[in-house]
Amino acid sequence: MDVHGQYSIEYILILGFCILLAFSIFPMIYDINELNNIMAAAHTGAILGTEMDSMAIYPRETFEDYVEIHPRLKTGSKVIYIGTEYEKGGYDQKYRRNKLKVKIYASAPSLKYYNDRNCVGDRINYYVRKSICDSFKTENLTNIYYNPAFSDRYYITTAEVEWV
Repeated sequence: MDVHGQYSIEYILILGFCILLAFSIFPMIYDINELNNIMAAAHTGAILGTEMDSMAIYPRETFEDYVEIHPRLKTGSKVIYIGTEYEKGGYDQKYRRNKLKVKIYASAPSLKYYNDRNCVGDRINYYVRKSICDSFKTENLTNIYYNPAFSDRYYITTAEVEWV
């Protein structure tokens, strides 16, 4: 039996506490969700970058450079994506966002020279940044190399690919 509206008051107090709890947790959940979206986009970009190993269109000078200096990169090579990790930086006044550095781990037994691996790593990093910009629709905030990439609360750079 409802004695003088006691159940109503208890219901309002419990509902108020639940709303207060939900609003206090929401920013943390939003940040975790954004980081998950960034890492999923980075994963997708890294896989695309390893698949696009020898498939690229270059200007004539770059292609001639590849013919002379990096002839190995004109043909396909088996690049294996291993993993991704990130490192949070502090708040940057210039971009008014938090910094995030993404690092890709890959393996390519057929690429023996540092310069060849560096070129392939640059291509992988390009596709990682492009994928992040595509996911957050921030292509207009960055340059043609998508460096840095942007999300809602982060600006993302890529470290050199670590070859395992």
